[in-house]
Amino acid sequence: MEVPVYLFTGFMDSGKTTLIKDTLFDSSFNEGNKTLLIVCEDGDEEYTHDECYKNNVVLAEIENEEDFTKEKLEELYRQYMPDNVFIEYNGTWEIATFNDLELPEDWVLVQVLTTIEGPTFEMYLNNMATMLMDQIFLSDVIIINRSNDELPKRKFRAAIKANNKKAQIVYEREDGSIDENAMNELPYDKSADFLDLEDSDYAAFYMDVMDNPKDYDGKEIKFRALVYRPDNYKRPGFVPGRFAMTCCVEDIQFLGLVCKSERASEVKHKSWIDITAKVKYEFNKDYSGKGPVLYEEKIEPADKPEDELVYFT
Repeated sequence: MEVPVYLFTGFMDSGKTTLIKDTLFDSSFNEGNKTLLIVCEDGDEEYTHDECYKNNVVLAEIENEEDFTKEKLEELYRQYMPDNVFIEYNGTWEIATFNDLELPEDWVLVQVLTTIEGPTFEMYLNNMATMLMDQIFLSDVIIINRSNDELPKRKFRAAIKANNKKAQIVYEREDGSIDENAMNELPYDKSADFLDLEDSDYAAFYMDVMDNPKDYDGKEIKFRALVYRPDNYKRPGFVPGRFAMTCCVEDIQFLGLVCKSERASEVKHKSWIDITAKVKYEFNKDYSGKGPVLYEEKIEPADKPEDELVYFT
């Protein structure tokens, strides 16, 4: 039987313990299963015996990085035989120690969550960037807590996405609520007349231009795209776009925009290009009505990106 493993990373006092408590001691998650909680550092907040006992949680400590081994984990597994494993990783240990580790048989890493204290994020980014980026390297979800309106969220997002494109970023306010405005904030300046989109911007751009096409009417955009133009494609032009993944491989889909171009015949199907185009909001059969139509202004051959996917985060 597979044993799900949840890894929690982040510096001390970033909110790891609070996040683990909120998850583990929530009856909707636990449902009576036994959880082995492996704690690798002592923070200000602690787990009490009563909390663990009531929620069928067994607590184990690994204090030294050299003791964090497959043999030690197997020993704990034999001792407690848990249904789930939570690991509160030490913020000063290298993520490579975990990443290079062979987990015990049947243990499956299902999610990596990283906590970052919003008010100190920029200080770490400016002074300890290597250590900070190491913390988020494996993350599926990055929770920036104690969030407020003064945080430079675009700067944070750009730094995170440069090192981990797939990570979902969640902003949590001081009161524990999710900052929906920050979650919905576009990663580029929508008011600009020219948008030079990064790979990590494309999914957000696609969703917004499809939802609010009038906002982009007359704007110029540039982005790296995969060309859709098979031999049986009879329409004038082609469809540049990207494959996007929402949460898993089964959800991958192609997000393309209709593009009119006099040089369409020169563009090969499944080739990579950097395209500059003007957006017009007009009728098109592919949309069964009005929608965003690109008018190509410049096409340049491009290298295939290291990660061909874009993400809805």
